[in-house]
Amino acid sequence: MKLELFNNKINNVWKKMPLGQYESALPVELDFYKKLLNFFQVGDYYYYIFNFEILGFELMSDGIEGLLGFKPELANIDFFLELMHPEDRPYILAFEEKVANFLLGLPTDKLMKYKVRYDYRLRKANGNFVRILQQVAVIQHDNDGGILRTLGMHTDISHLKSSGKPVLSLIGLEGEPSYMDIDIRQNFLKVKDLLSKREREVLRHLIDGKLSKQISDIMHVTKQTVDSHRKNMLRKNNVSNTTELVAKAIKNGWV
Repeated sequence: MKLELFNNKINNVWKKMPLGQYESALPVELDFYKKLLNFFQVGDYYYYIFNFEILGFELMSDGIEGLLGFKPELANIDFFLELMHPEDRPYILAFEEKVANFLLGLPTDKLMKYKVRYDYRLRKANGNFVRILQQVAVIQHDNDGGILRTLGMHTDISHLKSSGKPVLSLIGLEGEPSYMDIDIRQNFLKVKDLLSKREREVLRHLIDGKLSKQISDIMHVTKQTVDSHRKNMLRKNNVSNTTELVAKAIKNGWV
C-alpha cells in the first residue's frame, strides 16, 4: 500500500475515536501502571502514550532507541507510519478499523477492560526490519465513550515469530471475553479458551521468564501444581517444551 494513501486512511480511522468534549488531565497515575502491568515484555520494548485529540504521542520512552535506534524526540505519527513494512500496511489499516468499531461499540465501563494486540514489522535505523508486538489499552475516555488516550507498548518478538501474517486479538481483562486471531471479514466471535484460567496465569508468568518455584510462590500453590499446569498446556498444544509453548502463544495472539 502506498504510504500517502495509508497515512490518509489510518488518520481518518483515528479521528473517529474522540467523540465528546476533550479533557486535558490524565487519570490517576495508578491506572497508568496498572495497565502497564497487563503488558507482556518478552523482549526489548518501549512504551508510549497516544493522544487521539492531537493524533500524536504525548510520551515516548527511551527504550525506542535501544530497540529501533531512534531518539525519542524523533517519534511522531508520520515517522512511525513510514517505518511500517509496506506489505503489513493493509493489515494494520484493517486492524485499526476493526478495533475502532469494536471499542466505540462498547459501554463506557468496559473500555478500559480490553487490551488490543497485533504484530507487524518496523524498520530500524540500520534499515533492517524487526517484528514487534503492539499492545494497547485505553487509559482515558470521554463521557460519550470516545477514546482520548491509550497506553501502548512495542516489544521485539522477532525471536518468537520470524515470519507469517500479522495477527489481531482483543484480550479481555477482568473477566471480559477475548477474541483471538480475528478474521477482519467477519463479526467478532467469542472463543472458548483452550487453556483454563489458572493455566493462562501460569503461562503469563512463564512468558515473563519466571521459574516454577517463583510462580508457585506468586500464585500461593505448590510447585507440583505449577508443573502439572505446565504439562497440561504442553499436551493441549502438542508442543514439547516451554519455549515452543511461549512462541505458539505469541504467534497465535493468545497474549
